[in-house]
Amino acid sequence: MIDVDFYRLLTLRSALELEILGMKRRGRSAYAIIKQEFGFKGNKQKVYDQIDVYIKKIKEIENGND
Repeated sequence: MIDVDFYRLLTLRSALELEILGMKRRGRSAYAIIKQEFGFKGNKQKVYDQIDVYIKKIKEIENGND
C-alpha cells in the first residue's frame, strides 16, 4: 500500500475515534467517508472496530513483505 494512502487511513481512523467521543467536524464525517469507501456496516463503534482490524491486517502484510 502506498504510504500516503495508509496514513490517510490512519487519519480517518483517528478522526472517527474523535467523532465517537463527540467531536464534530465540518463537511462529511469520517464515519460517512469510511462507510462509503470501504463498505463497512454498523454504528460508529462497529465501523471503528472494522477499520482497526483492516489496518492491523495491512500492517501484518507489510511486515511480512519486509
